[in-house]
Amino acid sequence: MVPHYESLTQLIIWNTIAFVKFQTMSQISDTLKGIIEIRDGGVQVLAPSLIVGPLIDRLTHTAVFHEKSEMRATARWIIKMIAPQLGINLSSISSFYQAMGRGEVSGFTVPAVNIRGMAYDSARALFRAANRNNVGAFILEIAKSEMGYTHQSPAEYAAVMTAAAIAERFSGPLFIQGDHFQVNLKKFKEDPEKELDGLRQLIKEAIVAGFFNIDIDSSTLVDLDRASLVEQQRDNFEVGVSLTQTVRDLEPKGITISVGGEIGEVGGKNSTVEEAEVYIQNYLAALGKNKTCMSKISVQTGTSHGGIPMPDGSVAQIKLDFNVLEAISKVAREKYGLAGAVQHGASTLPAELFDRFPKTGTAEIHLATEFQNMLYGQIPVDFKEKIYAYLHEACKDEMKAGQTDEQFLYKTRKKALGPFKSDFWMLSDETRQVIGNKLEEKFSSLFNKLKVNGTREIIRQYVAPVPVSFSLSEEVAAAEAEGKKVPPRKAEDNPLAD
Repeated sequence: MVPHYESLTQLIIWNTIAFVKFQTMSQISDTLKGIIEIRDGGVQVLAPSLIVGPLIDRLTHTAVFHEKSEMRATARWIIKMIAPQLGINLSSISSFYQAMGRGEVSGFTVPAVNIRGMAYDSARALFRAANRNNVGAFILEIAKSEMGYTHQSPAEYAAVMTAAAIAERFSGPLFIQGDHFQVNLKKFKEDPEKELDGLRQLIKEAIVAGFFNIDIDSSTLVDLDRASLVEQQRDNFEVGVSLTQTVRDLEPKGITISVGGEIGEVGGKNSTVEEAEVYIQNYLAALGKNKTCMSKISVQTGTSHGGIPMPDGSVAQIKLDFNVLEAISKVAREKYGLAGAVQHGASTLPAELFDRFPKTGTAEIHLATEFQNMLYGQIPVDFKEKIYAYLHEACKDEMKAGQTDEQFLYKTRKKALGPFKSDFWMLSDETRQVIGNKLEEKFSSLFNKLKVNGTREIIRQYVAPVPVSFSLSEEVAAAEAEGKKVPPRKAEDNPLAD
């Protein structure tokens, strides 16, 4: 969308920045003159209409792909600092979920969307759908595992999601969530404190970046071989409490971070009401009365992450137990004041099932793989063949006996999103537009089925904007740490304004 120009000077600036590459700090500074002012450690927006378009595109590309950590960090810091002045506030959904727990709001299921590939374009499609349908009740999230194989740190992810909101002129609370901050069972058994310290560091990194919603997943520690339900869930609720306390100690002033708990590992045994009550009761007792508890509880209902691929590459139909969702959601709300149960691994379910989630009182639903499938369904054949050749070599040890090539590629292709991140971002304008349009229609359909259309005003009613100032030095530290985790970035030009 071409912005309204307030003067001939602004029009000249706009046309100039369309051809400037952010290679140096001075280029950023020169480009921002008259549009954004940086002074005394703060950022002031001078010409809001000139931010949407090539400027935000180039800031985003710099934030992701510049080979120098200081450049990436500065671009991210600018993006997050200007967002509140444009009506976008990184927020916690906790107060809204508390209202759900009190029964003040109901009748819909909040979608939490994992953005893995083509993050900027994909998120922009989601914000277009949100604007089109007046949706405020939705979450953008990324799991601990996804951060690794997509090469998206919390600092990068938060900046890109915020930039996408700016680019599409979204306004209101923006909920960014850490999904499945999961305890590794094997590593926990070897050295519990080392494993938990790693998660505490990730929680800190995420909160500093602007993740004000965090799902703690210690369900991997549930031991069904123990005699009683309490003992089966003990490690789960004790670790859950410990990590919740970490969150509370780190959350910014004025923000109560939404924390999620989990009682059944996705892909495992279906959860029961009894397990949910044992977990919640013991979690609350161990947490104590002076700490804010979790706001929702994730359960297992028969799904698996990514779906189950068949020999021909199609996804198997599953039997999802809606009774589990309904029963646990009811107990969680009426007895403990939580928003309800959370459904994971649902994006590959048949479309006709989605309108059942609001009817069962499901609080939140996590969606990821179908959007990834849509990307792979639209990219050029030669690019896809290049990716598949890479996977056959890089992931050959993951090929299981009896597995077809289609099944192998379906299960492993998510691991190409990081190594080929630049290639995805630099697809042609035509391909990106097709993908963006299809994603927008998909998001709009999901919003409609989950009954969150028209929720923007009610979200604003319960979620007040809280001023949060981000630290440039912390952004720099986060960007410097990335170089130790992923290969060096490529310094290509920004393709988004070509």
